[in-house]
Amino acid sequence: MNKYKDIACYHVAAVLPVTDALFVFPYLRYLQCKTTTGLSLDYLGDRKQIERDIRHGAFFITNHRDIVMDAAWLSFLLRKRYLIRPYMGVGDNLFAKRWIEVAMRYNRCFAVKRNCGVHAQLENARLLSEYIRYLRGRGKSIWLAQREGRAKDGNDLTQPAVLHMLTLLDEGDFFQNVKALNICPVSISYEFDPCDYLKAREMQLKRDNPRWRKSKRDDMESMATGINGKKGRVVYRLTPSINPEIDALLAAHPEYREAPLHDQLEAVCRIIDRHIHLGYEIYERGTEFEAYIESRVAMIDIPDKDEAFLREKLYEMYNNPVVNHRKSLKVES
Repeated sequence: MNKYKDIACYHVAAVLPVTDALFVFPYLRYLQCKTTTGLSLDYLGDRKQIERDIRHGAFFITNHRDIVMDAAWLSFLLRKRYLIRPYMGVGDNLFAKRWIEVAMRYNRCFAVKRNCGVHAQLENARLLSEYIRYLRGRGKSIWLAQREGRAKDGNDLTQPAVLHMLTLLDEGDFFQNVKALNICPVSISYEFDPCDYLKAREMQLKRDNPRWRKSKRDDMESMATGINGKKGRVVYRLTPSINPEIDALLAAHPEYREAPLHDQLEAVCRIIDRHIHLGYEIYERGTEFEAYIESRVAMIDIPDKDEAFLREKLYEMYNNPVVNHRKSLKVES
Protein backbone atom coordinates (compact mmCIF):
# COMPACT_ATOMS: atom_id res chain seq x y z
CA MET A 1 0.00 0.00 0.00
CA ASN A 2 1.28 3.46 -0.96
CA LYS A 3 1.06 5.64 2.16
CA TYR A 4 1.62 8.74 0.02
CA LYS A 5 -1.32 7.99 -2.27
CA ASP A 6 -3.46 10.93 -1.12
CA ILE A 7 -0.75 13.53 -1.65
CA ALA A 8 1.74 12.12 -4.16
CA CYS A 9 2.05 12.95 -7.83
CA TYR A 10 1.63 10.22 -10.44
CA HIS A 11 4.59 8.08 -11.50
CA VAL A 12 4.67 8.93 -15.20
CA ALA A 13 8.30 9.97 -15.71
CA ALA A 14 8.70 7.72 -18.76
CA VAL A 15 6.01 9.51 -20.76
CA LEU A 16 6.56 13.10 -19.55
CA PRO A 17 9.07 13.94 -22.33
CA VAL A 18 6.46 12.91 -24.90
CA THR A 19 3.59 14.88 -23.39
CA ASP A 20 5.92 17.85 -22.81
CA ALA A 21 6.84 17.92 -26.50
CA LEU A 22 3.30 17.35 -27.78
CA PHE A 23 1.12 19.30 -25.34
CA VAL A 24 2.71 21.05 -22.34
CA PHE A 25 5.51 23.02 -23.99
CA PRO A 26 3.41 24.18 -26.99
CA TYR A 27 0.68 25.40 -24.62
CA LEU A 28 3.15 27.22 -22.35
CA ARG A 29 4.82 28.83 -25.38
CA TYR A 30 1.37 29.92 -26.54
CA LEU A 31 0.68 31.48 -23.13
CA GLN A 32 4.10 33.13 -23.18
CA CYS A 33 3.31 34.82 -26.49
CA LYS A 34 -0.29 35.64 -25.53
CA THR A 35 0.18 36.95 -21.99
CA THR A 36 3.75 38.27 -21.70
CA THR A 37 6.15 40.59 -23.49
CA GLY A 38 9.01 38.33 -22.42
CA LEU A 39 9.70 35.35 -20.16
CA SER A 40 13.26 34.81 -18.97
CA LEU A 41 15.37 32.78 -16.56
CA ASP A 42 18.09 34.89 -14.96
CA TYR A 43 20.67 34.61 -12.16
CA LEU A 44 21.71 36.51 -9.07
CA GLY A 45 25.44 36.19 -8.62
CA ASP A 46 27.76 33.56 -10.09
CA ARG A 47 25.79 31.51 -12.62
CA LYS A 48 28.25 28.61 -12.51
CA GLN A 49 27.98 28.42 -8.74
CA ILE A 50 24.19 28.37 -8.96
CA GLU A 51 24.35 25.60 -11.54
CA ARG A 52 26.63 23.59 -9.25
CA ASP A 53 24.13 24.13 -6.43
CA ILE A 54 21.28 22.59 -8.43
CA ARG A 55 23.22 19.82 -10.19
CA HIS A 56 22.28 17.09 -7.72
CA GLY A 57 18.83 18.33 -6.85
CA ALA A 58 17.70 21.56 -5.23
CA PHE A 59 14.83 22.73 -3.11
CA PHE A 60 13.47 25.77 -4.95
CA ILE A 61 11.56 28.15 -2.68
CA THR A 62 9.91 31.11 -4.40
CA ASN A 63 7.73 34.05 -3.65
CA HIS A 64 4.10 33.40 -4.61
CA ARG A 65 2.57 35.52 -7.36
CA ASP A 66 0.15 33.23 -9.18
CA ILE A 67 -1.69 30.06 -8.17
CA VAL A 68 -0.77 28.04 -11.26
CA MET A 69 1.85 29.83 -13.33
CA ASP A 70 4.52 30.25 -10.61
CA ALA A 71 5.28 26.54 -10.70
CA ALA A 72 4.36 25.90 -14.34
CA TRP A 73 6.77 28.41 -15.83
CA LEU A 74 9.61 27.59 -13.44
CA SER A 75 9.28 23.94 -14.43
CA PHE A 76 9.15 24.95 -18.10
CA LEU A 77 12.27 27.13 -17.87
CA LEU A 78 14.30 24.60 -15.87
CA ARG A 79 13.26 21.79 -18.21
CA LYS A 80 14.40 23.73 -21.26
CA ARG A 81 17.74 24.80 -19.83
CA TYR A 82 18.76 22.01 -17.46
CA LEU A 83 16.43 19.07 -18.19
CA ILE A 84 15.19 19.40 -14.60
CA ARG A 85 11.51 18.97 -13.85
CA PRO A 86 10.97 19.65 -10.14
CA TYR A 87 8.23 18.07 -8.07
CA MET A 88 5.83 20.85 -7.10
CA GLY A 89 3.77 21.26 -3.93
CA VAL A 90 0.37 22.89 -4.52
CA GLY A 91 -2.60 23.46 -2.22
CA ASP A 92 -5.32 20.85 -2.57
CA ASN A 93 -7.84 23.71 -2.82
CA LEU A 94 -6.77 23.89 -6.47
CA PHE A 95 -8.09 20.39 -7.09
CA ALA A 96 -11.58 21.82 -7.48
CA LYS A 97 -12.40 19.49 -10.37
CA ARG A 98 -11.25 15.93 -10.93
CA TRP A 99 -9.70 16.66 -14.32
CA ILE A 100 -7.62 19.48 -12.81
CA GLU A 101 -6.34 17.16 -10.08
CA VAL A 102 -5.40 14.49 -12.64
CA ALA A 103 -3.63 17.03 -14.87
CA MET A 104 -1.68 18.52 -11.98
CA ARG A 105 -0.65 15.21 -10.42
CA TYR A 106 0.37 14.02 -13.87
CA ASN A 107 2.69 17.02 -14.14
CA ARG A 108 4.57 16.22 -10.92
CA CYS A 109 2.39 18.22 -8.54
CA PHE A 110 1.81 16.81 -5.07
CA ALA A 111 -0.93 17.98 -2.72
CA VAL A 112 -0.44 20.24 0.29
CA LYS A 113 -3.60 19.63 2.29
CA ARG A 114 -5.36 22.64 3.77
CA ASN A 115 -8.53 23.65 5.59
CA CYS A 116 -8.68 20.80 8.11
CA GLY A 117 -8.65 20.50 11.90
CA VAL A 118 -5.57 21.08 14.05
CA HIS A 119 -4.91 17.36 14.61
CA ALA A 120 -5.37 16.54 10.92
CA GLN A 121 -3.11 19.46 9.97
CA LEU A 122 -0.29 18.06 12.11
CA GLU A 123 -0.69 14.57 10.65
CA ASN A 124 -0.79 15.96 7.12
CA ALA A 125 2.32 18.04 7.81
CA ARG A 126 4.18 14.95 9.07
CA LEU A 127 3.21 12.95 5.99
CA LEU A 128 4.13 15.78 3.65
CA SER A 129 7.47 16.24 5.42
CA GLU A 130 8.17 12.53 5.06
CA TYR A 131 7.25 12.55 1.35
CA ILE A 132 9.50 15.55 0.69
CA ARG A 133 12.36 13.89 2.54
CA TYR A 134 11.74 10.75 0.45
CA LEU A 135 12.00 12.78 -2.78
CA ARG A 136 15.13 14.64 -1.67
CA GLY A 137 16.68 11.30 -0.62
CA ARG A 138 16.35 10.23 -4.25
CA GLY A 139 18.07 13.43 -5.40
CA LYS A 140 14.90 14.99 -6.80
CA SER A 141 14.42 18.74 -7.13
CA ILE A 142 11.34 20.24 -5.47
CA TRP A 143 9.44 23.52 -5.73
CA LEU A 144 7.42 25.05 -2.92
CA ALA A 145 6.07 28.55 -2.35
CA GLN A 146 7.47 30.41 0.66
CA ARG A 147 4.03 30.75 2.23
CA GLU A 148 0.53 29.32 2.21
CA GLY A 149 -1.44 31.50 -0.18
CA ARG A 150 -0.18 34.46 -2.13
CA ALA A 151 1.07 37.66 -0.51
CA LYS A 152 -1.79 39.92 -1.53
CA ASP A 153 0.18 43.09 -0.73
CA GLY A 154 3.40 42.03 -2.50
CA ASN A 155 5.27 41.84 0.81
CA ASP A 156 6.90 38.44 0.25
CA LEU A 157 8.02 36.88 3.54
CA THR A 158 8.73 33.22 4.20
CA GLN A 159 6.41 31.65 6.76
CA PRO A 160 8.38 29.89 9.51
CA ALA A 161 5.66 27.22 9.54
CA VAL A 162 6.68 26.18 6.01
CA LEU A 163 10.29 25.74 7.06
CA HIS A 164 9.20 23.98 10.24
CA MET A 165 7.16 21.51 8.20
CA LEU A 166 10.17 20.73 6.01
CA THR A 167 12.27 19.75 9.04
CA LEU A 168 9.45 18.34 11.18
CA LEU A 169 10.73 14.75 11.25
CA ASP A 170 14.43 15.52 11.42
CA GLU A 171 16.46 15.04 14.56
CA GLY A 172 19.80 16.53 15.57
CA ASP A 173 21.16 19.88 14.45
CA PHE A 174 18.45 22.07 12.89
CA PHE A 175 20.83 23.98 10.64
CA GLN A 176 22.40 20.81 9.24
CA ASN A 177 18.92 19.51 8.47
CA VAL A 178 18.10 22.72 6.58
CA LYS A 179 21.38 22.52 4.68
CA ALA A 180 20.54 18.96 3.62
CA LEU A 181 17.51 20.34 1.75
CA ASN A 182 19.83 22.51 -0.40
CA ILE A 183 17.43 25.46 -0.52
CA CYS A 184 17.89 27.64 -3.61
CA PRO A 185 15.51 30.62 -3.46
CA VAL A 186 14.00 31.90 -6.71
CA SER A 187 12.59 35.38 -7.26
CA ILE A 188 9.49 35.71 -9.46
CA SER A 189 8.74 39.15 -10.90
CA TYR A 190 5.69 40.13 -12.96
CA GLU A 191 5.62 43.54 -14.59
CA PHE A 192 1.85 43.40 -14.20
CA ASP A 193 -0.05 40.99 -11.99
CA PRO A 194 -3.23 39.91 -13.82
CA CYS A 195 -4.83 39.05 -10.46
CA ASP A 196 -4.01 42.40 -8.84
CA TYR A 197 -7.59 43.66 -8.92
CA LEU A 198 -8.86 40.33 -7.53
CA LYS A 199 -6.37 40.55 -4.65
CA ALA A 200 -7.41 44.14 -3.90
CA ARG A 201 -11.04 43.02 -4.00
CA GLU A 202 -10.29 40.24 -1.48
CA MET A 203 -8.55 42.70 0.83
CA GLN A 204 -11.59 44.98 1.01
CA LEU A 205 -13.98 42.06 1.46
CA LYS A 206 -11.86 40.77 4.36
CA ARG A 207 -11.56 44.24 5.83
CA ASP A 208 -15.34 44.69 5.77
CA ASN A 209 -16.06 41.15 6.96
CA PRO A 210 -13.19 39.37 8.78
CA ARG A 211 -15.08 36.08 8.43
CA TRP A 212 -15.18 36.29 4.63
CA ARG A 213 -13.52 33.33 2.89
CA LYS A 214 -12.77 32.59 -0.74
CA SER A 215 -15.06 30.07 -2.42
CA LYS A 216 -14.08 27.40 -4.93
CA ARG A 217 -15.54 29.68 -7.57
CA ASP A 218 -13.16 32.45 -6.46
CA ASP A 219 -10.22 30.03 -6.72
CA MET A 220 -11.27 29.04 -10.23
CA GLU A 221 -11.58 32.71 -11.24
CA SER A 222 -8.10 33.43 -9.88
CA MET A 223 -6.67 30.42 -11.71
CA ALA A 224 -8.24 31.43 -15.03
CA THR A 225 -7.22 35.08 -14.67
CA GLY A 226 -3.68 34.19 -13.63
CA ILE A 227 -3.25 31.87 -16.60
CA ASN A 228 -4.80 34.04 -19.30
CA GLY A 229 -4.22 37.60 -18.04
CA LYS A 230 -1.61 40.04 -19.36
CA LYS A 231 1.63 40.06 -17.34
CA GLY A 232 4.09 42.21 -19.25
CA ARG A 233 7.70 41.13 -18.75
CA VAL A 234 8.15 38.09 -16.46
CA VAL A 235 11.52 37.26 -14.87
CA TYR A 236 12.48 34.18 -12.86
CA ARG A 237 15.82 34.76 -11.13
CA LEU A 238 17.73 31.84 -9.62
CA THR A 239 19.76 32.64 -6.54
CA PRO A 240 22.52 30.57 -4.90
CA SER A 241 22.00 27.93 -2.23
CA ILE A 242 21.59 29.48 1.21
CA ASN A 243 24.03 26.95 2.76
CA PRO A 244 27.09 29.26 2.74
CA GLU A 245 25.04 31.99 4.44
CA ILE A 246 23.92 29.56 7.12
CA ASP A 247 27.59 28.73 7.75
CA ALA A 248 28.44 32.43 7.90
CA LEU A 249 25.57 33.08 10.32
CA LEU A 250 26.74 30.33 12.68
CA ALA A 251 30.36 31.49 12.46
CA ALA A 252 29.36 35.02 13.44
CA HIS A 253 26.67 33.99 15.95
CA PRO A 254 27.40 30.50 17.32
CA GLU A 255 24.72 31.09 19.98
CA TYR A 256 22.10 30.34 17.32
CA ARG A 257 22.94 26.63 17.64
CA GLU A 258 21.44 26.65 21.13
CA ALA A 259 18.68 29.17 20.44
CA PRO A 260 14.97 28.27 20.63
CA LEU A 261 13.59 26.68 17.46
CA HIS A 262 11.46 29.76 16.72
CA ASP A 263 14.59 31.95 16.60
CA GLN A 264 16.39 29.44 14.39
CA LEU A 265 13.45 29.31 11.98
CA GLU A 266 13.27 33.11 11.84
CA ALA A 267 17.00 33.37 11.11
CA VAL A 268 16.80 30.99 8.13
CA CYS A 269 13.62 32.69 6.87
CA ARG A 270 15.44 36.02 6.84
CA ILE A 271 18.19 34.51 4.70
CA ILE A 272 15.65 33.11 2.21
CA ASP A 273 13.79 36.43 2.11
CA ARG A 274 16.96 38.40 1.46
CA HIS A 275 17.81 36.17 -1.52
CA ILE A 276 14.32 36.57 -2.96
CA HIS A 277 14.20 40.34 -2.40
CA LEU A 278 17.63 40.87 -3.95
CA GLY A 279 16.56 38.85 -6.98
CA TYR A 280 13.53 40.97 -7.88
CA GLU A 281 13.40 42.56 -11.30
CA ILE A 282 12.66 46.26 -10.72
CA TYR A 283 10.46 47.71 -13.46
CA GLU A 284 10.33 51.32 -14.55
CA ARG A 285 6.90 52.81 -13.83
CA GLY A 286 6.02 55.83 -15.95
CA THR A 287 3.10 58.22 -15.70
CA GLU A 288 0.91 55.74 -17.59
CA PHE A 289 1.05 53.47 -14.54
CA GLU A 290 -1.48 55.74 -12.80
CA ALA A 291 -3.93 55.13 -15.65
CA TYR A 292 -3.30 51.40 -15.31
CA ILE A 293 -4.13 51.49 -11.58
CA GLU A 294 -7.34 53.43 -12.27
CA SER A 295 -8.37 50.86 -14.89
CA ARG A 296 -7.90 48.05 -12.34
CA VAL A 297 -9.96 49.87 -9.72
CA ALA A 298 -12.72 50.23 -12.30
CA MET A 299 -12.79 46.45 -12.80
CA ILE A 300 -13.76 45.78 -9.17
CA ASP A 301 -17.47 45.35 -8.56
CA ILE A 302 -18.38 44.87 -4.89
CA PRO A 303 -20.89 46.39 -2.46
CA ASP A 304 -19.74 49.59 -0.71
CA LYS A 305 -16.76 49.85 -3.02
CA ASP A 306 -14.01 51.88 -1.33
CA GLU A 307 -12.01 53.24 -4.25
CA ALA A 308 -9.42 55.01 -2.11
CA PHE A 309 -8.68 51.81 -0.17
CA LEU A 310 -8.53 49.70 -3.36
CA ARG A 311 -6.23 52.18 -5.06
CA GLU A 312 -3.95 52.23 -2.01
CA LYS A 313 -3.74 48.42 -1.97
CA LEU A 314 -2.97 48.21 -5.68
CA TYR A 315 -0.10 50.68 -5.35
CA GLU A 316 1.09 48.85 -2.24
CA MET A 317 1.37 45.46 -3.97
CA TYR A 318 3.59 46.99 -6.68
CA ASN A 319 5.64 49.18 -4.30
CA ASN A 320 6.44 46.61 -1.60
CA PRO A 321 8.84 44.54 -3.77
CA VAL A 322 10.77 47.73 -4.57
CA VAL A 323 10.94 48.68 -0.87
CA ASN A 324 12.10 45.18 0.14
CA HIS A 325 14.68 45.12 -2.67
CA ARG A 326 16.18 48.40 -1.51
CA LYS A 327 16.27 47.27 2.13
CA SER A 328 18.11 44.09 1.13
CA LEU A 329 20.62 46.07 -0.92
CA LYS A 330 21.41 48.15 2.18
CA VAL A 331 21.95 44.97 4.22
CA GLU A 332 24.29 43.61 1.54
CA SER A 333 26.33 46.81 1.51
